[in-house]
Parts: sequence; C-alpha cells; structure tokens
Amino acid sequence: MVTHYDVRLLHKKEVAEHTLEFTLEKPQGFEYRAGQFGDIVLPASTGLDESHNKHGFSFASAPFEDTLRMATLMRPSKFKQAAAQVPDGTVVGLLALWGSFTLHKNADVPAVFITSGIGITPVRSIIAQATHEQARHDITLIYANASRAQTAYHEEFVQLAARNPHFLYLPVFTQAQGPLTAEALRSQVSKLAAAIVYLSGAKSTITSMRALALQAGADEDQLRTEEFEGY
Repeated sequence: MVTHYDVRLLHKKEVAEHTLEFTLEKPQGFEYRAGQFGDIVLPASTGLDESHNKHGFSFASAPFEDTLRMATLMRPSKFKQAAAQVPDGTVVGLLALWGSFTLHKNADVPAVFITSGIGITPVRSIIAQATHEQARHDITLIYANASRAQTAYHEEFVQLAARNPHFLYLPVFTQAQGPLTAEALRSQVSKLAAAIVYLSGAKSTITSMRALALQAGADEDQLRTEEFEGY
C-alpha cells in the first residue's frame, strides 16, 4: 500500500562530486526494508506542476537509523534543480513504499554487489543494515567510479568493512586503475558463480555490469537488478 507522509527536509549535503544527499525526518512508525525506495514530492512553492514535482529515490539510509537519506546525481532536470534550492526545514511529501531489491534470506549464499555512481544508494542501505544486524551473509561490494571524489559513501564503506568481518569492500577508481574487467572480477570474487549478484543504477550501468558479471562466471539465474529512472 502506498502512503503519503509529510516530512521535513532536515538538510542537504554533497556526498560525491555532483551527488547530493537529502536527509528527511523519519515518520513515526515508518518501516521499510533495506534496498526499498519512495518518492519525494516537492511543495507548490517550487512552482513545479504535478508532471515534474515527484521523483523516486532508493533509501540510502538503513532501517535502524533515525532519519531517511536519499541521494541523487544532479542533472539539469526541473525536479533536481528545484530540489537543490528547497530550503532546509521545508515540508515535502514522501510517497512510499516500493521495491524488492533486498538482501536474500539464506545467509549460506554469498551476496555480490556490482555498481557505479548513484547505483550505490540501495546498496549502502543493505550493507549498513546487515552490519547492524550482524548478519552472517558474506557480502562483497565492487564499486566502480572514475575517481575517489566521485565515489559516494567511500569512507562509510571503509568503516563498515572494518566492523563487519563478512563484508569485503573493493572500490575501483577507473581513471587510475583502468576499467573493471571480467578477469579482475573473477580474481577478486572467488565465489561469484555461487553468489546472488545484485546490480543497481541507470539502465546503461546495469546493461554493462550484467554483461561483465556473466562473462566473469556469474549465474544468470542468480542476478537481481534495480534500474533507476531519469538517468
């Protein structure tokens, strides 16, 4: 069931180059699963009509956290330009809840996340929640970006890896290291064929990462995807 909430925009901050994170109040009793998403609805004060005032975002926050966090790669769209200008403290709408891009239940099956750019948002939620719950899943994250400056939540993942003995973080900075290859993926992820592989982000990201994962030996029947709109 989709429910409308009125929530306050607490603050905005840049979490990577051209990537803006919005922190919202968490409504009392609001429950969601790590990896799910909702829509932000901007107020009438932005001047946007109903065809431009709403956009869906994965929760980058984890369910155990006290606020809701969503992030977006900034583009010259009407919604994103208006959202960047909304003052802190403004009440916005939140429509929720959607999505089944969530961690599988069988902890004996490894999880491998492969993404780049803004595709990281539901992944951050899932890994933070798994760490909080001390889940037994062996989780590997391959996160490819041009540079460290374009890598959202990098320091958080370093800290999560230090706290969670089941989590391996493998950032790839392609300007310095070159593009991620199937050979590199095979060498870094020994259980790829047995793992459930999660791909998230823009359609082009998922298309390229899917081909890479299959070439490296992933099981096509074990691929799960979350495609972002508007990129």
